Amino acid sequence: MSIKRITRHLLQHHWRAKQVFPKGVLDRIEQAIRRGEAGHSGQIRFVVEGALDGASLFRNQPARERAIDVFSHLRIWDTAHNNGVLIYLLLADRDVEIVADRGIDSKVGGERWESICRAMEAEFGSGRFEHGVIGGIEAVSRELARHFPPGGPHRNELPDAPVVM
Repeated sequence: MSIKRITRHLLQHHWRAKQVFPKGVLDRIEQAIRRGEAGHSGQIRFVVEGALDGASLFRNQPARERAIDVFSHLRIWDTAHNNGVLIYLLLADRDVEIVADRGIDSKVGGERWESICRAMEAEFGSGRFEHGVIGGIEAVSRELARHFPPGGPHRNELPDAPVVM
């Protein structure tokens, strides 16, 4: 466990997420999800967590493990075609993780998801959080559209609104 990481998480707690993602930015992210989902039958959720706290922090929980917990908690796996995708940002670490349900993950694979994450992280490194998130949503939407094109009336199975934790 790194003292540097603990300090970063304690100092950049949840207030930082609300500062970087004010209501207007969250509204535009929600619109990007809605636009993307109009072109495929998949489901996308975006979650930003300012920092880990309590037991998660002190047991040094990796962002990937936390993203899997959030994926489960938000029931993103509970879609008709197993094509839900979580884009998770742990802001204190500036670490992006994509967790995809088995229906889409088996078609896209970890390497592609990882490249989308790294592109988002590069934008965040330049302070362009909104641009990075929307670019990530668009990239995930392209993958979903390729493998799960829209078919019939669109049924929105999961909320489009971003979650700030």
